[in-house]
Amino acid sequence: MHLKEIAFHVAPGAHAVVILDQAGWHGSAELVVPSNITLVPLPPRCPELNPVENVWQFMRDNWLSNRIFKSYDDIVDHCCFAWNTLVEQPWRIMSLGMRQWAHGY
Repeated sequence: MHLKEIAFHVAPGAHAVVILDQAGWHGSAELVVPSNITLVPLPPRCPELNPVENVWQFMRDNWLSNRIFKSYDDIVDHCCFAWNTLVEQPWRIMSLGMRQWAHGY
């Protein structure tokens, strides 16, 4: 469903590349990849190549680490606060996800 949604938003005549790590849940023999999308798996055990790892690390460093949570709901509340605060800073997301090597293509 996720790939289908991405494919729907790709401009006519364009092609999307989706970079993903090799987590077990990212692949399936039954996975249907739309014709306007190419999946590019990152090498195994290379989190430094996956930009979202920097996002998670930033959230942990700034809002989620060194805390004692009182309950499950407290964890969810802190995670929602961290996520919503980050979403309000698109320039930060761009800087965290920037990969110089990706601009050569």
